[in-house]
Amino acid sequence: MSDPTSQALPLAVAIMGPTASGKTGAALEIARRRPCEIISVDSALVYRGMDIGTAKPTPEELAAAPHHLIDIIDPAQSYSVMQFRDDALRLVREIQGRGALPLLVGGTMLYFKALRDGLDDLPRADPALRAELDRDAAELGMPALHARLAELDPPTAARLKPNDSQRIQRALEVIRLTGQPMSALLAKAPPAALPFRLLPIALEPSDRAQLHARIAARFDAMLEAPGGGLLEEVRRLRARGDLHPELPSMRCVGYRQAWEYLDGEIDQAALRDKGIAATRQLAKRQLTWLRSMPDRIVVDCLQTTPAERVLKQIDAAQA
Repeated sequence: MSDPTSQALPLAVAIMGPTASGKTGAALEIARRRPCEIISVDSALVYRGMDIGTAKPTPEELAAAPHHLIDIIDPAQSYSVMQFRDDALRLVREIQGRGALPLLVGGTMLYFKALRDGLDDLPRADPALRAELDRDAAELGMPALHARLAELDPPTAARLKPNDSQRIQRALEVIRLTGQPMSALLAKAPPAALPFRLLPIALEPSDRAQLHARIAARFDAMLEAPGGGLLEEVRRLRARGDLHPELPSMRCVGYRQAWEYLDGEIDQAALRDKGIAATRQLAKRQLTWLRSMPDRIVVDCLQTTPAERVLKQIDAAQA
């Protein structure tokens, strides 16, 4: 992820992997044995009040090591890739200044890509324009906004699904702010060098079927969690009255399906089936992205001691 010849730069470690690969457990085990701080690289863990469906670390786990970028915004708000990169770069610098090792842990591959490759000179979000686009989305629906984008920026629209609200609105926002399509601006963006060495370690399964079994077991545990589980969590969120299914927070895997169930669109069996299927699709996308990184170090997440193998790689990089 960073220039391997830049050995003089301080080290940070990326622990990546598909959902249910054991990233949190491995990071906590490493933090028990080395002076580390954990930076979450997860676009769902940023939301407060969304604990069960995001598999957020427990209060005990959060207390076991310093954690960052968890519970930082309300579900009605949005958190951009640009914000993540700014926050991550700042936190890595601060953690290294404290003499600790930054562990960047998660499965939001777009965040890792932004951190590794840098970002373009796209304008920052404009709150007033974002609110206008939110109103358009509520009144017209995302397919209409996707069609609008297809007229203005065909290459960007072609790579986005019609219900990808966050990215469609961002692309339209960029056009309004700059007068140019996002695809043209991205083509001009030079890669940015990181101010640290980033050791990319991927927890990947040697047997996809075993990962699928983990995913199913974890989703069942979410549904059956004490206090009503995922459904009760989504009921509480809906009861606020200011959230809706098009928000990035409510489009997270599990929350989208629970919202459909509470709307009466699907039954409980379909909720389980669709939730597990969506999580498996997410894991497939994450693994596809990881395979595009030839410099990653692969650790089998199904082995009994993946943290030990990660520690060996860290020690070798620090030697």
